Amino acid sequence: MKVDYLNFKSQWHSEKKKLLRIIDGVFSSGEYVGVNCKHVLKFEKNISKYLKIKHTVSLNSGTDALTLALHAVGVKKGDEVITPSNSFIASAGSIAHLGAIPIFADVLPDQNIDPNKIKKLITKKTKAIMVVHLTGRSCNMKSVMQIAKKYKLKVIEDCAQAFGSKYQNKYCGTYGSVGCFSTHPLKNFNAMGDGGFVITNDVKIFKNISKLRNHGLKTRDRSDSIGYNSRLDNVQAAILNFRLKTIKNLFKKRRENANFYMRNLDKKYVFCPPEKKFEFNTYHLFVIQVANRDKLQKYLLKKGVVAYVHYPVPIHQQKIFKNNLPKVFLPVTESQSKKILSLPIHGGLKTKQLTYVVKTINNFYKK
Repeated sequence: MKVDYLNFKSQWHSEKKKLLRIIDGVFSSGEYVGVNCKHVLKFEKNISKYLKIKHTVSLNSGTDALTLALHAVGVKKGDEVITPSNSFIASAGSIAHLGAIPIFADVLPDQNIDPNKIKKLITKKTKAIMVVHLTGRSCNMKSVMQIAKKYKLKVIEDCAQAFGSKYQNKYCGTYGSVGCFSTHPLKNFNAMGDGGFVITNDVKIFKNISKLRNHGLKTRDRSDSIGYNSRLDNVQAAILNFRLKTIKNLFKKRRENANFYMRNLDKKYVFCPPEKKFEFNTYHLFVIQVANRDKLQKYLLKKGVVAYVHYPVPIHQQKIFKNNLPKVFLPVTESQSKKILSLPIHGGLKTKQLTYVVKTINNFYKK
């Protein structure tokens, strides 16, 4: 049996007729790129309503969302920002691009940042904490916000993998100063090209990022700051408005798939971090932690099951950071990097495919 990791083709075929009409409408309107385009403005309004937040600013990527968020809260050259190392490189990269220094904290068994490790890393240079809600599971925001309040630090939430996820019945991205999201095609809430956005309840941050994304322009021909070119185009905004309408159904399916895995994978060999009562996990990824990960991945591929590793090399061990920052040892992060494996969990999976994946993994270890 073949079990693909992604289902882009089936997603397109299921939406094709409706999306082609929407896309044709955008091109026929002549509105392609601009902060005041019809679908862009509608998208920002829709997101604010959905996430119960005051302000949304659409951008051209999740990476820019992080960069502009850090810029807007005042992170400057030489400042330190505490963040985990087991994320996609864009998390720490956005810090480094501003001349600031990423300070890497170790993580918990669920792969999210360990609040107790944050405390030990705070110095006079610490400006902010950037949490990463990895795999669609929320960090312990109660503890993080308590630390931030005590030490007067800004909190940036990297929600690239966690649109719709909740902690204590409150959406990820609504706890800190700014929530940062990606709508890259690989994400649960996805466009058909690069895209992203930030959310905030702070009107000053909202105005700052709104200006920064459009070259710092105050009016069409006048600028009072140096900004970026980071606008979400009107086509992607229209696609996102369409897909937002059905996103809860997608979450439901992915959660059903995750529950199937957790019920049926042999816990003697496979560790799946349980979902706590106060969490709502949207499962951008379903990550297991296992011994002999590389052999299992090859075995699965041989049997027709595609699985990936997110991420095999922690950021602090990437050459660019390893050679330019003080050496750091993160035992949990480093141990997990050798055990983690992301299983297919997309909405197009059939029960027989999930059953096949489970049996293949369990048989691998029993043999």
